[in-house]
Order: sequence, then structure tokens, then C-alpha cells
Amino acid sequence: MTISLKTLNTFNLQATARNLVQASTPAQLSAAWQQATAADLPVLILGGGSNVLFLDDFSGTVILNRIEGIEVTDKDDAWHLHVGAGENWHQLVEYTLERNMPGLENLALIPGCAGSAPIQNIGAYGIEIKHVCDYVECVELATGEVVRLSAAECRFGYRDSIFKHEYQDRYAITALGLRLPKAWQPVLSYGDLTRLTRETVTPQQVFDAVCHMRMTRLPDPKIQGNAGSFFKNPVVSERAAATLLRDYPGAPHYPQPDGQVKLAAGWLIDRCELKGFRMGGAAVHSQQALVLVNMDNATSLDVVQLAHEVRQRVGDKFGIWLEPEVRFIGPQGEVSAVETIS
Repeated sequence: MTISLKTLNTFNLQATARNLVQASTPAQLSAAWQQATAADLPVLILGGGSNVLFLDDFSGTVILNRIEGIEVTDKDDAWHLHVGAGENWHQLVEYTLERNMPGLENLALIPGCAGSAPIQNIGAYGIEIKHVCDYVECVELATGEVVRLSAAECRFGYRDSIFKHEYQDRYAITALGLRLPKAWQPVLSYGDLTRLTRETVTPQQVFDAVCHMRMTRLPDPKIQGNAGSFFKNPVVSERAAATLLRDYPGAPHYPQPDGQVKLAAGWLIDRCELKGFRMGGAAVHSQQALVLVNMDNATSLDVVQLAHEVRQRVGDKFGIWLEPEVRFIGPQGEVSAVETIS
């Protein structure tokens, strides 16, 4: 007996798993993991399925992390939130705004669950999780022990964290702690937000602008399967950025604190005239080149071949090699996305 995962991944790709377990507590999560490993089965812990590409049927147990709950502690300088990993991320953003606790509005409409946010250090429009994260709680799968990591211990990087490295197979995130300062400072450095007036703008206006940008430029995964931004924005040396800007003075670029420069992957793909480009049932989105979409019953092979072609053309034209942001899942678990599309 196998269980379909089609409705559990936002790419809406057909894949199956041998077992499916829903966990609503850290104890249930670790117990399900222990039971699967005792049976010598691979395990995949899944939140909203918004950042995964199933390459094939999964040969083991998929555990749905559905640990819920939001607790708010009101302190003099900030609101402190303890959020269950299974909470829907966008609904959390709405929850904070409705209660006049701003700080997450730039991260509106990012699909997925709260527990996935620290793994990727999700970010949009100038804000990343690391800017608001106080701590992350996780359960050691083999023992059931719950541990709390400070934001510094999470080793947040660009779409990166400790949970992609030594904590990947040993721990599962069960909750995160967020700190939202009461002295709200709007971040208006990207897109339509730059047209807002800092002195008079409200958190709701920022939220509305972010939602408008995302809804008009990004496909709704409920209508057209996708995993959001497929590629990371490349971070290159100042020299490499200068070379690009010499030939393309208008190229979007964002200097980083470490002296490197972040480029816009969508812009690079667009300059290769790939919007709307299709392979099989998969295509580059016609409005946002950073998103690959399931146009017509795409297979995982369609998506992989399309991603390979996009990476190759950008590399050939600019000498910059894009890396997927999406996690690639094989029959036994996560595999290297870069190697898969190279």
C-alpha cells in the first residue's frame, strides 16, 4: 500500500510514500521517527510541502509536522511569540498584524509552515527570519529530548542554517521564538515599498503592498503548481559584480555586509529570454522568471530538465551558476539539488 503525496507538495507533482504519519506534539514526532528507523525505513519530515521537489516515490515514512499553538508574551520593549512549527506562516503574519504587533509584514504570503522558516532562513523584501528570530526549539529524534537553540546557534546564512547541515537528520523543529520590537521600523528598500513614505507608512500598508506584489507577480500554487522561488539569488564577489555591471549597468545588485554582492536570479534568467520557456509539462513562469511552474501535469523529470536548461543558459551567458533554493527529495531522502541539475 502506498499513499499519494500529490496534495502535500505545492508543485502538485505525483509521488507516493510507503507510510504517512501526522504528528501534533514533539513526542509524537520523535516516536514516529523512531518507529520508522527501527523498521529500517527512510524518514522525511514535511511541513507545508512548499519548498520540495519529489524526484521519485518516497520509499519510507513521511511525517507531517502539525505542532500548533501561538503564545504571546508582552514585554516593555517587544512582543515575544512562541509559535508551533505546524502553524501556517502567512496566517501567523496576519495574526500579528490583527493584534497590532508589526514586524513580519514584509514576509507576507510566503507559503509553508512556521517550522520551515528557520531551515531556509526565509526572506523577502529586505527582511529575513534571522532579523526577528529569538530562538528555535527542536526535538532530538533519537531521544525525544527537546532543545532550544539561540538565533546565533542557528548559524543563519542566505537561505541557510544549521538545520541544513549537522542538525538536518538528527533534529526536527518543533517551535520558534520570535521577537517583534515595539519601536517598529519599516523596511522599504525593495520593489513597490520604495514608493511608500517612511514617516507616515503603516504596517498594514506595507503588508498590503507586499501581498499585491506577490499576488500580481507570482502564481498561486493552488491554481498553478510551483514551489515559489526555484533558484537562490546568487551572491558573487565585487569583481564579478563589477564585470556584470560594466556590460549591464541596470542590473539589480545589492551590496552585502561581507563585501560581496547579491544579484537577482530572476533578472539573469529573464535576460536569457526564458520567460514562458517550456519543457514537457514544466515552464518558466511568464511573469516571474525565478519561478518554475507545473503547466500541464509535469513530471519531476520535466522540472529537473527545465532547471538544468535555465542554469546552463544563465551560466553560458553570464558565467554565474545558479543553485536551487528548492529541496530535492529522492526515494531515500534529500539529495544534492545542484548535482541533480548539473
